[in-house]
Amino acid sequence: MLYADSALQSMTISTPIAALLTAAIAPGIALLVYFYLKDIYASEPIVMVLRIFLVGFLIVLPIMAIQHGFVALWGDQPLVYSFFISAGVEETIKWFVLYYLIYNHIEFDEHYDGILYAVAVSLGFATVENVMYALTNPASFGYLLIRALLPVSGHALFGVLMGYYLGKAKFSNGNKGRRYLWFSIFIPIFWHGIYDWIMLTMVRNWVWFIVPLMLFLWYFGMAKVRRANLRSPFRMMKAEDDTTNFNS
Repeated sequence: MLYADSALQSMTISTPIAALLTAAIAPGIALLVYFYLKDIYASEPIVMVLRIFLVGFLIVLPIMAIQHGFVALWGDQPLVYSFFISAGVEETIKWFVLYYLIYNHIEFDEHYDGILYAVAVSLGFATVENVMYALTNPASFGYLLIRALLPVSGHALFGVLMGYYLGKAKFSNGNKGRRYLWFSIFIPIFWHGIYDWIMLTMVRNWVWFIVPLMLFLWYFGMAKVRRANLRSPFRMMKAEDDTTNFNS
């Protein structure tokens, strides 16, 4: 999404830098807390979640460098840029971070953990991206609010989809697990690409397409959150503990 927000940049800057930075950072933190609290059966260590969130900070510059290289090589034709240079590069690097740092980690012990860690790295990336836009482009609170509702929450929802299928892959065997691994990278790339393509090609009427897309992604993503929690191995243990405490 590093180039896909030109349709949003129509407001003038009139806000102090400290306030802009707060407005730029707050959405990512708020969404991270929201998805952390959705882990209702076995909360992850907050230190682990914050580490992955900070890793999201660190991948911004490498992603930008790779994207600039691809733009120089292939140009910025909207379809190629949306699906390959923007969505493809960003989601692939996030996926590699999760696969090599989290997928085989001992703390990844239930389906929802994939969602939480994927959201964490995605929001780390989106937060730095938001700060960069606040500092380098004309911005106001209204502009940053739109970014909170669209690009920042978009990154979180693409993370939900990636993490959901990573969780399915983690707890599946053989070909089924490998298929879910492929889903975990290509499904977020597809939806991220759709988002970017709309923002790049429908400059005047983008709102009529992007709002239904975001509503669908929130509905679709939260359904994945519920399904992941229902598959938690700790669900029955918590129910038994609640029954024991009630009877005692």
